[in-house]
Amino acid sequence: MARIDRPVVTRRPITGGLVAAVLALALSLAAIAAFTFSTPAQAAEPLIRGARPLAPNHVRLFLSGPVANLAPSNFRLTELRAPDVPLDIRQVDLEPGNRVLLTLGERIDPAGAYRITIADPPAGRDMRPPPWALLLTVVLSAALINNFVFTRYLGLCIFFGVSKNRDTAVGMGFTFTAVMVLSAMLSWALFTFVMLPLKIRFLQIIVFIGVVAFLVQALDTILKKTHRSLHRKFGVYLMLITTNCIILAVPLLNAAAESGPFESLALAVGSGVGFALALFLMSCARERVELARVPASFQGLPIAFALAGLFALAFMGFSGLTFLR
Repeated sequence: MARIDRPVVTRRPITGGLVAAVLALALSLAAIAAFTFSTPAQAAEPLIRGARPLAPNHVRLFLSGPVANLAPSNFRLTELRAPDVPLDIRQVDLEPGNRVLLTLGERIDPAGAYRITIADPPAGRDMRPPPWALLLTVVLSAALINNFVFTRYLGLCIFFGVSKNRDTAVGMGFTFTAVMVLSAMLSWALFTFVMLPLKIRFLQIIVFIGVVAFLVQALDTILKKTHRSLHRKFGVYLMLITTNCIILAVPLLNAAAESGPFESLALAVGSGVGFALALFLMSCARERVELARVPASFQGLPIAFALAGLFALAFMGFSGLTFLR
């Protein structure tokens, strides 16, 4: 039988090219790792670390370093909505801790948005109040300063009809606030995501009234099933919420200003709380008046209008109040 010789396979040693390729790959991975996990260089701290308006006509700057030129011409303050109109800076005072106090020649709005710049050395910063402060201002302003009942005289039909009894007034206050918040947010969603894209904002009054009517009808059904006694006390005034001026004014104001969701919620909460507060105060006063000796010509609705006028005068004391300092 013939013998078959198998070919002999000779194993070559690892060449220098393969070693060089492995070393190059290792060095590349090491460079990538070093670039990825290395600590980035910290950016230079801006010169103006913060700015705070101080009523009525001062602005305090918090600096990270000294400024040699403290002349008023070295500083520039403008409103963001009017960047080409600088405000008059009368005096610049240096305070301890790298702080600078600017004295203006006019009043400054603590709720406004401004731009402060320094010419030498060049620096700039926007100055505006924090969002939570603006939302809190909207709530308190709608409840006290611009109360819809005592300053704008809206919603008087329910106001005089339900404020005869304190328990009824408190219940209507909670009910009205709940409907106000729900209707405002639902109206905002429809206006933002449906009416604006379809360009049918001219239908906003009809749509908003439909939203309020839907919510009031649902609330009427729920109260009739769960709190029948409270439903009887409300009577026809519960259905009058549908055409109430306040509950329709809030979505219209939000649509006119094209407010965001948080601003719309803040205005709705503030308006509802303000109406509930007006109902509670008026119900307490009318219960006290029932025990007093009132002339026959002033009994009933006339004395109620007189009380409402006194409350309106009292709420005028909140005019000009600001919650941002």
